[in-house]
Amino acid sequence: MAERAEWIPSDVDPSVPSAARIYDALLGGEHNFAVDREFAQQAQQVFPGVAESCRANRSFLARLVRHLVEHGVRQFLDIGSGIPTSGNVHEVAQRFDPTCRVVYVDNEPVAVAHSEMLLQGNANAKILRADMRDPDAILRSAIVRDMLDFDQPIAVFMLALLHFIPDGDDPAGLVARYREALPPGSYLAISHATAESRPDEMRALVRLYASSSNPAVARSNQWITDLFGDFALAHPGTVYTPQWRPGPDVTLADPEQYIFFGGLARK
Repeated sequence: MAERAEWIPSDVDPSVPSAARIYDALLGGEHNFAVDREFAQQAQQVFPGVAESCRANRSFLARLVRHLVEHGVRQFLDIGSGIPTSGNVHEVAQRFDPTCRVVYVDNEPVAVAHSEMLLQGNANAKILRADMRDPDAILRSAIVRDMLDFDQPIAVFMLALLHFIPDGDDPAGLVARYREALPPGSYLAISHATAESRPDEMRALVRLYASSSNPAVARSNQWITDLFGDFALAHPGTVYTPQWRPGPDVTLADPEQYIFFGGLARK
């Protein structure tokens, strides 16, 4: 890259791939570097169909938002929101009801910088730079407390996030803290890389991510299901993301070929 584009923060090293920019590259986005695109190509080689899995996860997000708005939810906290591409939470939600309020959270500088540009002029959508491993910093932040009413239901999204939280940071315990903080009637949506689908290729993909700034851990379907604790799972429960309430015109072949497993549950 001959010169830094204006959307690249000064503290970003464009020579090291990051999960948020790799995901953007796999989705066909434009806010990534050559090193991220090269990594995405390698990921496609070791796990053919990884880009399709990411697009399926993005479609899962849109279906979740539509379902939640239809069930009266007007507040969203998207943790690990990544680099905005078409079909963000606020775009889908505010298409149904412009009063929907959304707080995005990410710790990746490019994701935050681009989100700030995208959200200029939208009073009902904000971005917070923070790490999900510090629940208090997120839940007590001025942005979250100004935007979200904790006396009303809130939908928390953790999509394609938790496999980047190592076991040593107790991801299940962290999710429990967020669950406990939510008011009754709130929802939790999760998608997570599963170790049970295509295990040999998944191990190769995990080894590849070990060379990035965001090493990954694939986990079992039961471990992922247990993240919802005592929340009531919405139909059809925890599934591969393309199986979660697909449209009537969708025919699914081999959904287990997809990386992501998860669901939606209500407190």
